Amino acid sequence: MEPFTHAFTSLALARAGQRRLPRFGLVMLVAAGLAPDLDYASYFEGPRAFLSLHRSALHSLTGATATAAALAAAFCLLDKKLPAGKTAQAKTFQPLTFATAFAVCAIGATGHMLLDVVSGVGVQLLWPFRARWFAWSLAADVDLWTLVLLVAGFLLPFLLKLVREEIGEPRSSPRGSPAAVFTLLLLVAYFGARVYLRDQAIDLLLSREYHGRIPLSAGAFPQSSTPFDWRGVVVTDNTIETIEVPVGANAQFDSDHSLTNYKPDESAALVAGERTAATAQFLAYARFPVATVMRREDGYRVEVRDLRFERDDDSPANIFVRVDLNSEMQIQQEGFRYASSPNP
Repeated sequence: MEPFTHAFTSLALARAGQRRLPRFGLVMLVAAGLAPDLDYASYFEGPRAFLSLHRSALHSLTGATATAAALAAAFCLLDKKLPAGKTAQAKTFQPLTFATAFAVCAIGATGHMLLDVVSGVGVQLLWPFRARWFAWSLAADVDLWTLVLLVAGFLLPFLLKLVREEIGEPRSSPRGSPAAVFTLLLLVAYFGARVYLRDQAIDLLLSREYHGRIPLSAGAFPQSSTPFDWRGVVVTDNTIETIEVPVGANAQFDSDHSLTNYKPDESAALVAGERTAATAQFLAYARFPVATVMRREDGYRVEVRDLRFERDDDSPANIFVRVDLNSEMQIQQEGFRYASSPNP
């Protein structure tokens, strides 16, 4: 998910456990909750680097452990360099140990990875040992409902404090722990509801025919505007169908409105294009890949796209692979492209 959601999740975790947090606990949780997204910098190195590094190096179990350890060591050093003040509150803090700091940073990093598993394209948890993507696809990378829920939970204690002051209760600091715990429970319930709605969408997709074709498998991918609208992808014997899937009591679904993408016929150009290293890497990433083979003056061009993304989706995650072959089926050029680039 985007950084604001990760930051507010870390704040909610900090408030929920504020009585037990060590010195710098809030800062450690926020830093660890945001640190994995540093691999987004790979976007500027091009789609190959982005596909290889984003949501892999720092989002893996190995990378998260290393990041938590590095942050813990840094905050332990900071604790020694900046001794606690002599206020009554500061005296309650014990010297920061590496084990305590590491545990706090690990919680922040784990919260980040869990959110990214259930949103967007997923993460490569087993990097660098296995190039496998783990994704549940319950929410969009930018999910307005998740962010609204977290922001409301963050502001609720301050609003309650203002109400108490208006009715004449004594002033007190805002109590964030109960509100934070309640917010986190609501967040879990929200994603639980999205599991149910996604399963409904998939069952609906598998229950219909598409222009006379029987579905073999299906997937449903979230939209950011509402949890009741999903992007459906259905695999049939010789096509891949895409369609909008509304769910709910009064939802109307017509499978005849699906957009048909024909699977390419077997050919020497297709076989040669699928054997490249770039295509193999892309197929490990794609959920519903479909290839197109185009004849050119000097040979063929093979492109493989992932139909979980709409063609005009301008997110960096919408990457495709392109392989150019000569008439002898020899590779002239292979590589990745951002679908949003001016000349993809």
